Amino acid sequence: MILHQVRPWGGELSDVELQDGRIAAIRPSSTAPEGAAAGGETRADVVDGRGRLLLPSFSDVHVHLDSTRLGLPFRPHTGRPGVWGMMLNDRENWRTAEAPIADRTAFTLATMIEHGTTRVRSYAQIDADCRLERFDAVVAARETHRACADVEIIAFPQAGLLLEEGVVPLIEESLKQGADVIGGIDPCQLDRDPVRHLDIVFGLAEKYQVPIDIHLHEPGELGVYSADLILERTRAAGMQGRVTISHGYSLGSVSESTTRRLIDEFAEADIAMATVAPSVRDPLPLRQLTEAGVRVGLGEDGQRDYWSPYGNGDMLERTWQLAFTNGYRADELIEHCFAVASIGGAAIMDPGSERLTSVSDRPGLQVGDPAELLLLAGETVTSAVMDRPWDRTVIHQGRVVADQLGLAPLS
Repeated sequence: MILHQVRPWGGELSDVELQDGRIAAIRPSSTAPEGAAAGGETRADVVDGRGRLLLPSFSDVHVHLDSTRLGLPFRPHTGRPGVWGMMLNDRENWRTAEAPIADRTAFTLATMIEHGTTRVRSYAQIDADCRLERFDAVVAARETHRACADVEIIAFPQAGLLLEEGVVPLIEESLKQGADVIGGIDPCQLDRDPVRHLDIVFGLAEKYQVPIDIHLHEPGELGVYSADLILERTRAAGMQGRVTISHGYSLGSVSESTTRRLIDEFAEADIAMATVAPSVRDPLPLRQLTEAGVRVGLGEDGQRDYWSPYGNGDMLERTWQLAFTNGYRADELIEHCFAVASIGGAAIMDPGSERLTSVSDRPGLQVGDPAELLLLAGETVTSAVMDRPWDRTVIHQGRVVADQLGLAPLS
């Protein structure tokens, strides 16, 4: 396939050749694309870029595909404060939605793909109430859209590992059935037994040879305490490069020296961070994390669900939110947010791939890179983040999988 007249990262007009799922060549753009033969015949598929931006496709590395109402009628928010209150609100309502959980999950994944996401790491809630029903829905959505996106599934104990009977065996059963990652959540504040909680998480990770992703909503010094326990376990288990802390809302709130120490130790232990661009005052600063070499990815979290009315399947909108909540105005920093939303997340799913080490890094579009790509209208990358245009063509493994959006709502 040849992408004709595209602008990699907003640069000069180029023709980009794709072969075997990778970028094979990049050339200055010609009037007629290379591959055209005499008489107008073609020797290769040609996508008319029309001067659009060529960018790495999005990697959503923090999404709850099974917690979604996308495509359904809007409903008033009824959640109560706190993780447990929100979880109970979801538990009370998810079964009675206007469409089955499997349909909603598949629809949401399709919406994400059409908007430009081809790499996904999704949670699948497992608890004493839903058991493996929601996990099965995420597995089914992955199978439905297998040709259009790479999806990793996190076995996620949303209601804790220890508060209800039977959760740990269910988590283990999901790993036997092919869950890609094991999750944890608030070892101190929710389960109130961080030693046992982390024993289980790291023990199952070692037994099934899977990475770890731990939700950390805990405030201030309590959050730092849990982060230090995670660091300690990561080193002891030799799991450098295989642990992600999600959220970490308040890890930057204790002191400047603690912030600097955590960033340095996350870099040394190769612990990644996943953010949903929250409106909070004291997260670890994005620029410092990047410059230290900490892998940082972006995700949409829930999608208009029983936790929140926010989220619409569009990672370009969440990229705007990442720039906005960080107070970024300079083009370089806004473009960096796009790099985090694409290549930053890709490095969480594949720690051996190229990672960001500077706000000026613009990887993902070199010869040999995977052809996970997005054609997007816009004068510049920054203008596209601001305008969030609908003129998009999505490429996965060197093949067009979505063009110009347009899914009908679920009936």
